[in-house]
Amino acid sequence: MPDYDFQSDQRPFSTVLDDIGAKDDPKLYLGELINAFGERGFGALMVFFGLINAIASPIPGSTTILGAPLLLICLHLVIRRDQLWMPAWALSRSIPRDSYRTTIGKVRKPLTQVERLSRPRFSVMSNEVSEVLIGVVTSLLTVIIMLPIFGGNLFPSLFVALFGFGLMQRDGALIGAAWLGVAGFGVFVWAAWSLIVAAFQTSLHWFHQLV
Repeated sequence: MPDYDFQSDQRPFSTVLDDIGAKDDPKLYLGELINAFGERGFGALMVFFGLINAIASPIPGSTTILGAPLLLICLHLVIRRDQLWMPAWALSRSIPRDSYRTTIGKVRKPLTQVERLSRPRFSVMSNEVSEVLIGVVTSLLTVIIMLPIFGGNLFPSLFVALFGFGLMQRDGALIGAAWLGVAGFGVFVWAAWSLIVAAFQTSLHWFHQLV
């Protein structure tokens, strides 16, 4: 597996993404991504896999596979591990670099716009306690992402990516927006489930009356 060092911590995240795609090697290894993202590994990989899962969400079964490394990354935040660890078999996994370029091309414009506006602020949203809470909620979101729900993993994937970007940039405003999104998503799921249960109970009552 090639070992690249893009010195990513000294340059914007979007530039690092472009440099990864510009390499001639047709395969992009997970180990290469970890090396390229440097000390921003946790947040950067959450952004990367969150966006990948969001784009792949309409494809049945894809998020189950792509969600596994994301879950491991989020659990790192829960246990407060300083360095990112991945098993050797995961580091040697690769995707076609052309597919990577296509994916990044779809999200690069909004990503650079958010990157331009973001800055370190509201540090309480990204302190150690907050990181643990973010790790817990993103782990739960990743479990939802991994479920075989057609299109149902889009918003959880985007929330994970937003949490990751906020952690990477130490931007409490982005993290706050992610928390608001999760809260809204939770209310929507609860309301939808309540409607489903109510409809089922009404149908069951109607069926009993009919019989």
